[in-house]
Amino acid sequence: MLEMKPNCECCDVDLPPSSTDAMICTFECTFCKSCAELVLQHTCPNCGGNLVARPVRPESLLNKYPASTNRVLKRGGCVASAA
Repeated sequence: MLEMKPNCECCDVDLPPSSTDAMICTFECTFCKSCAELVLQHTCPNCGGNLVARPVRPESLLNKYPASTNRVLKRGGCVASAA
């Protein structure tokens, strides 16, 4: 089950479970679409994997399967990918 982190690891913008602007890698590192496209060129700065759209968790399932409240933020923000 996806952890559904609540924010972008680069800029700390909120990314609720219903957000269509959340992007993730295979390890569930989470970034907003703007940082993923403009800063990271769709490459995770943590693992080097590709960033894809995170699925939306239906509101009807959030009580049973809540999203994470643990915010993760890269110290110093993100830097452009070397790719």
